[in-house]
Amino acid sequence: MTSGRPAGAPRSPPRASRAGGGLALGVPAVLALAVIVVPLGALLMRTDWAALPQHLSGPAVVPALRLSALTTVITTVLSALLGTPLAWLLARSTHRLVPWVRAVVTVPLVLPPVVGGVALLTAYGRNGLVGRPLDMAFGITLPFTPVAVVMAETFVALPFYVVAVEGAMRSLDRRFDDVAATLGASRWRAFTRVAVPMAAPGLAAGAALAWARALGEFGATITFAGNFPGRTQTAPLAVYTALEQSPQAAVALSVAMLVVSVFVLGALRGQWAR
Repeated sequence: MTSGRPAGAPRSPPRASRAGGGLALGVPAVLALAVIVVPLGALLMRTDWAALPQHLSGPAVVPALRLSALTTVITTVLSALLGTPLAWLLARSTHRLVPWVRAVVTVPLVLPPVVGGVALLTAYGRNGLVGRPLDMAFGITLPFTPVAVVMAETFVALPFYVVAVEGAMRSLDRRFDDVAATLGASRWRAFTRVAVPMAAPGLAAGAALAWARALGEFGATITFAGNFPGRTQTAPLAVYTALEQSPQAAVALSVAMLVVSVFVLGALRGQWAR
């Protein structure tokens, strides 16, 4: 009596083996999900939803939200303007120094944010490498100003944008570059008319990541820009301050940032998740 299975066909793994393998994968997967979901769920459960509008309309919260909204948008625009050409050159250049340039660009990804703030101070502070000539020649002081907030956020967010966009640029077929050059297009024209439109999903992914990183920036901002309400206090800094004075206000502001982040990343999920 034959089993009906073609000769030489691989046998299906035993059901017990498949169940054991699924359990071995499922348990750590659920634990990994719990690492993220449990704190967020606890935050939502501890929120006083009835008093949420009152907490979010506080005299210190509104300016912080406004400043974060403004600086994160500026940071994202700067990251796109500066990071897109850099990502293109990293993706297309074959120069031997490119790996070193890429390593330098990605350093802020692993650098403690407070160290980034110290680095910004040594570069742009009143006695810094760049800040001292600016102060002496033009009377321009950058630290502890809203401009410093943008600089700190750009320092930590730009690498996220470059890494995402470089990956998108690298996946483009180089033959499109050759065709554009054959048709007489300059390298800049090929970049703006061919590469950028084709890599648009990657650019959207990079913009979303850069914006999210800028929104959550804390260490470099408080070190380089300070924590002055109404001037340099962003939403994360306001959460830190409110946590010592009014924990419910800190929870409310945290929930507001969580909702905005999820909404933006969710709206772009078709772009950055590709």
